[in-house]
Amino acid sequence: MRRGVLSAVLTLCACAGTIAPAQSQGRTRILPEGGVAVRLTAEERARIGVVTARIAPQPHKVEILAYGSVLDPARITDLTNSYAGAGAALRTARARAEVSAGVLRRARSLGPSVVAGAQLETAEATAATDEAAVAAAESQLRTLAATAQQEWGPVLGRAIVERASLATRLIERADLLVQVTLPSGEAMKAPPATAAAEVPPESERVTLRLVSPATRTDQRIQGVSYYYLAAGDGGLLPGMSVQAFLTSPQQAVGIAVPESAVIHWQGGAWIYRGVGADTFARHPLKPDAATSADRYVVDDLGGEADIVVTGPQAVLSEELKGRIQASGDADDD
Repeated sequence: MRRGVLSAVLTLCACAGTIAPAQSQGRTRILPEGGVAVRLTAEERARIGVVTARIAPQPHKVEILAYGSVLDPARITDLTNSYAGAGAALRTARARAEVSAGVLRRARSLGPSVVAGAQLETAEATAATDEAAVAAAESQLRTLAATAQQEWGPVLGRAIVERASLATRLIERADLLVQVTLPSGEAMKAPPATAAAEVPPESERVTLRLVSPATRTDQRIQGVSYYYLAAGDGGLLPGMSVQAFLTSPQQAVGIAVPESAVIHWQGGAWIYRGVGADTFARHPLKPDAATSADRYVVDDLGGEADIVVTGPQAVLSEELKGRIQASGDADDD
């Protein structure tokens, strides 16, 4: 979720020419609790691109902020190819062992009158060598299968061994493997089947699909980790670090406001709420506000409220112009 700081000076420059100064007379007033209310009629809001929505508080599933690392599939590619090569080597060794075993059986059945002792010894040695090659190839295959399981867990390990679509799509980069790590101390009884990650630089969300628990944690975070899949064309690249969001069973009751409703000014995050007919005032957004489905859950507004969901920068501009004008009037007095 984007939390870029919006400059009040830039906002003023962008919006100052939208409404003429003469129209701003009496546009702001001081609230009893000390805030500043801005009055904007429906026509004025439409003209400067301000959109409001009346939103009622509801229960929302809380998202846990986690940390994602897009993994390089090179190791999965190496293991998959190595296992395929070891399988081919085992089949070759078995074929040779079958041929040499057949030669040995025929030599023994013909007897010493037909087959010289030296020839029989050669056939026996060849058969024994080929049997040993089969045993070595089988051992190599088992070792690679165990390595795949140890490094990637049973789900990915089996996909590597069987060259299943899960592994081939990672090799072809049709999908990307993302290791999602919870903050240290956080735990979930069961990870959600889907999660989300934000793709830089625009912080667009992409869907993640659960694969399995991870076999190791992110050393930087030391939390519980899971493997998720992301679409290869979603904007992520191996080596990226991203923010991930996992839906937890916990719920928060409040008004869910989108990112477009939030402004960042003077070190804080704010939204504009209705405080009367066509009148809006800034309301602080808690630093620890819960998030749900890419929205902030505001739990301190009481009942349903009118929220500026688009264009809060323009409302801030009007508020600041009102403050400047009020300061100028006071100086004239």
